[in-house]
Amino acid sequence: QVQLVESGGGLVQAGGSLRLSCVATRSIFSVYTMGWYRQAPGKNRELVARITSGGSTNYAESMKGRFTISRDNAQNKLYLQMNSLKPEDTAVYYCNARIVGTDYWGQGTQVTVSS
Repeated sequence: QVQLVESGGGLVQAGGSLRLSCVATRSIFSVYTMGWYRQAPGKNRELVARITSGGSTNYAESMKGRFTISRDNAQNKLYLQMNSLKPEDTAVYYCNARIVGTDYWGQGTQVTVSS
């Protein structure tokens, strides 16, 4: 019941920063959990970070202290601020929304970190 569109990916040098954005086609005020996942070549999709409607966050261990997830419910947007990027962060990053137990995904945005 929602479409998600990511943007903000690109090529960045190690140690640099990127800010990913996700725009939803419907209100996200009532969406309890939204998040970011990523999938690197030859790897399974993995959790990056999640945020609830109340602002509680959860990060994968390797992202703690470097990435920050946030949401702007009034603008129907989800963000991921990525700092101190490493080559191993290279992946396609996907926006996710869980609505009534069903996961919805965006098309993904490519993040490439050069050494």
